[in-house]
Amino acid sequence: MDLVSVLIKYPYQWLWRLSSKKGHRIRYAAFLADPLDYIVLRPVLKYLPDFQLIAKNRKTRNYLRRLGLPFRWWRAMPEVVIMARHATYRFPEPKIKKIGFRHGAYHFKKFAGSKAYQAFDCFFVTSQAEVVLARKLGIKNTTAIGFPKLDPAFDNSFTPGDLEILRQKLQLDLTKSTVLFTSTWDKSGMSAATVWLDQLPPIAEKYNVLVTLHPFMSRKIVRKIRNTRNVHFIADPDVLPYMLLADVMIGDMSSIIAEFCALDKPIITFKVPPARRTEPEIIDLLEKISFRITDAAELLPALAHCLVQPDEFVEARMAANKLMFDSLDGLAGRRAADNIRQLLS
Repeated sequence: MDLVSVLIKYPYQWLWRLSSKKGHRIRYAAFLADPLDYIVLRPVLKYLPDFQLIAKNRKTRNYLRRLGLPFRWWRAMPEVVIMARHATYRFPEPKIKKIGFRHGAYHFKKFAGSKAYQAFDCFFVTSQAEVVLARKLGIKNTTAIGFPKLDPAFDNSFTPGDLEILRQKLQLDLTKSTVLFTSTWDKSGMSAATVWLDQLPPIAEKYNVLVTLHPFMSRKIVRKIRNTRNVHFIADPDVLPYMLLADVMIGDMSSIIAEFCALDKPIITFKVPPARRTEPEIIDLLEKISFRITDAAELLPALAHCLVQPDEFVEARMAANKLMFDSLDGLAGRRAADNIRQLLS
């Protein structure tokens, strides 16, 4: 909780109660701390048309404007708020119903303290396995619904024509395979971006190269990738269509690996040193579902191997998908919406 939130707690509560008398309170709101949050919640919101969007910052407001979506400022006064962040402290009125979602699939980093989850009336996780783990940690308000962000990959939202338009926009070479690099935040201590960064030019000579990074990645790294010739840096917060174009992913400990696993495509992951939020279970999972390497010299041979044998880890990926998502049916957003209606009724 930041100092500003402490200072506004009681004024906010007073204004929230006053807003009811003045008729200024909104019924349902979705709090968006980042454009990514809208992408995560969009498959839920399509079943909840009464929800209004609350944009935290200029970056998010500008993104919503480009999409032509109406929004309110983040200090709005809702009766119910959903979010994909641990940001309940921004709505410090106990009577506000607070519903949380994961912004990354499964728990690729250790659960935050139970207090952060218990601040919600309900927190949606991606599988029943997460519900069981949460209960062991003293978190008793979780419900498994899948991962709504993945719904468009399984509900026919993207047609072959849509992907062909994107392929042409990127000017991808049809004679080359497409490689997607990804990395978690470098300050987390779990990123391999600095390991593969200088290998992008030779790899881009043999393959179509796409790169997506954690939103908090250091600007120096982002700038260098943007300036690398024949490399497509993905600035769009909706990375799913790019994943659908890719033939193989190269990653570290980012939760986007789980999303690529759901698409049943080959994955290469760097072994990175343990960090504060390293989850041993995820290390074990990566050992089963991905081709593991330790340094940049192994990249090109690993790519060649995975593209020749894309089904090598297919059974492990299927088992992991059941563990992480329960079901990949394109209906996670609807399950979440149904649970929200039931909770509010």
